[in-house]
Amino acid sequence: MKTYRAGIIGFAHMHVNNVAAHFAQHPQIAWVAGADTEPFRPELRAAPYTREWNKRHALDDLGVPKAYADYHEMLDKEQFDLIVVQSENAQHAPVVEACAAHGAHVCVEKPMADTLSNALRMVRACQAAGTTMVINWPLTWQPGARKAKALLDDGIIGRILQLKWRAGHTGPLGYGAAHAGVDEVADAMTGAERGATWWHQIDTGGGAMLDFCCYGAMVARWMIGEQATAAIGMRANLDSRWGEAEDNAAMLVRFPGAYALFEGSWTTWDHGVPTGPILYGTKGTLVVERHAGKERVRVERGGGVTEIYEPDPLPEGRDGIAAEIIHHLETGEPLHQTLEMLFNLEAMAILDAGVRSAESDRMEIVDNASWCVG
Repeated sequence: MKTYRAGIIGFAHMHVNNVAAHFAQHPQIAWVAGADTEPFRPELRAAPYTREWNKRHALDDLGVPKAYADYHEMLDKEQFDLIVVQSENAQHAPVVEACAAHGAHVCVEKPMADTLSNALRMVRACQAAGTTMVINWPLTWQPGARKAKALLDDGIIGRILQLKWRAGHTGPLGYGAAHAGVDEVADAMTGAERGATWWHQIDTGGGAMLDFCCYGAMVARWMIGEQATAAIGMRANLDSRWGEAEDNAAMLVRFPGAYALFEGSWTTWDHGVPTGPILYGTKGTLVVERHAGKERVRVERGGGVTEIYEPDPLPEGRDGIAAEIIHHLETGEPLHQTLEMLFNLEAMAILDAGVRSAESDRMEIVDNASWCVG
């Protein structure tokens, strides 16, 4: 049984706590080292889920044996089979290029990148090096979403006409924020302290649009099953004036035979609506929701006809990101579609069009993945 030498580059994204825990628990993973990226601006406090706190957790609790001050030095001095990339969004492209140059496969946290052009840089680097890039989505590991996709492919609501997606909380470091992988919740932080983190800065790839509308782009591309053609985006900083980036965003996306609405919010105390996608078709409405603490798929036919579908368990041995990657590398079997590099390039093209629209104040075309933007 092969052992894969693994490392981490980037502790900016708090999902590192959950993702790194999956790798730490896998019997074929051996941690080698970790390194953070250089912050665009220094953070003011090492509170739970900040980058320094995340790094300390990896070293103290997840078995990462050492940390380098510079990830280029780490790549030069150590041998890696696989790197977990959890940097700020704007650093994904240079980090992946460096990993590819050293022959290491990469697991990059969603969204794929901050722009389509940077996503294309990542794909080209991995293709040239012959390495594998996986984009991790927490939603991939939700059985309800997979059940919904299977039902949609079977035509349960007929032809899909509309998809709605909403994601929201009080912000990545907002009051009471809790993230998978650790038990701690975010401490109360001042506006200045939160504003000093990459999440609330534009040039780092921060903001609610990239953070949350990315899910909508991926889910719509996956569930509708075709590429979008155009998007309108809007973003606003409604209650986080101490930061630069938006805390609310929305996108309206046109597909050849449908349209989709995505909303992302960092000012949401309660969802008030189902947190999974809602799809409207020619024969009914499908809702992914939680009921009595469990995921399920509900289909409404009208006239009081309701159908409930329980999700199937995730495949044995492929029930988490580390297991899925190792399975793929060991067997050559395809990754789950939502994790694949070229599929994610199409999702990134949708997201990129929405971001460009928010900047231009006009509808933007969803570029073909072979084109380079900006």
